[in-house]
Amino acid sequence: MTQSLSELKLYTFDEFIEWYPSDGKRYELYDGVIVEMPPPTGDHEDVLGFLIEQIAREFKLSNLPYRIPKTGLVKPPSAKSAFIPDVMVVNRDNLKNEPLWQKQSTLIYPESVPLVVEVVSTNWQDDYYKKFADYENMGISEYWITDYKALGGRKFIGNPKIPTIFVCELIDGEYQMTSFTGNNRIISPTLPQLNLTAQQVFDSVL
Repeated sequence: MTQSLSELKLYTFDEFIEWYPSDGKRYELYDGVIVEMPPPTGDHEDVLGFLIEQIAREFKLSNLPYRIPKTGLVKPPSAKSAFIPDVMVVNRDNLKNEPLWQKQSTLIYPESVPLVVEVVSTNWQDDYYKKFADYENMGISEYWITDYKALGGRKFIGNPKIPTIFVCELIDGEYQMTSFTGNNRIISPTLPQLNLTAQQVFDSVL
């Protein structure tokens, strides 16, 4: 679980950026509350690394002006929050319009972020509820929830729970969720030629 560091004070985004230490740890801002992100597990990193390889390979083959930064913040414009997505695909053609990118590696416009991916951890509610709502409100056109350990609620992934990847596509301002399990090919609006199944993602874990 994330650990709150600011229970007695709510921070603005500017205060959060000014506070942000150079200690090698990762922090996010949740409605004004600073939280320290726990160190990822090996399984989480296996899945994350595999997804980065597959997604980057596809946008390179398609000659798209995209890149995946090692770190970077997404800031929903109407929320006192800032997140570090597990995978943030950046449209470099729009970076010239981003006022916070050069100094704070922060993106505020959905045109700069065609796709974000979260790999679900024990704090699964963040990905299914909080980040879902904020990415939707920001207008990010595609959001993946990669629940490789089937940690999410039964209303999302069934009973019994099974590993599932959700592709959330923004349609008329709201995310429409499509689930992918087993050998279903993942259909990505951003990367329509992507040839990847849910099971291949799940099998990337040692």
